[in-house]
Amino acid sequence: MAGSKAEVAAGAAVLAAAVGFLFYAGQITGAGRDSAGQYDLRASFRSVEGVTVGTDVRLAGVKVGTVTALDLNPQTFFADATLSVRDTVQLPDDSAALISSEGLLGGNFVELVPGGSPENYAAGAEIEDTQGAVSVISLMMKFAGGGDSAETPAPAPSAEPTP
Repeated sequence: MAGSKAEVAAGAAVLAAAVGFLFYAGQITGAGRDSAGQYDLRASFRSVEGVTVGTDVRLAGVKVGTVTALDLNPQTFFADATLSVRDTVQLPDDSAALISSEGLLGGNFVELVPGGSPENYAAGAEIEDTQGAVSVISLMMKFAGGGDSAETPAPAPSAEPTP
């Protein structure tokens, strides 16, 4: 009987851990979140490397929303992102969206840079001014390789005779 109680306790502990992981996963991905008090904006990026659903959207370093969807646009081959932003944050309609890094070893997030227009984005509007993720590996390769000069072939000699 003592072994049976230990098995029940171990099973209850495993079940509690599983429920905890599910709750945590729901919090990270935003599943079941209340969308009241938020509006969606769309943006297309050349690269969303390091950004997933649930990634922070920040303005001046403050979290003001999350990435709620990522899809590949088959016509442009860009990544279309849906950003859910708090209603209290009204962005001018000439604002920009950038994929920024928290540092050399940190993760990426979407940074909103407000413009100066007197008009604001409406819900569902598209942010036209975007900048995709910069690959740290490609930057290091360019630095180690001395830039693009090694990849550019020398110009061919001119076939015209010189006077």
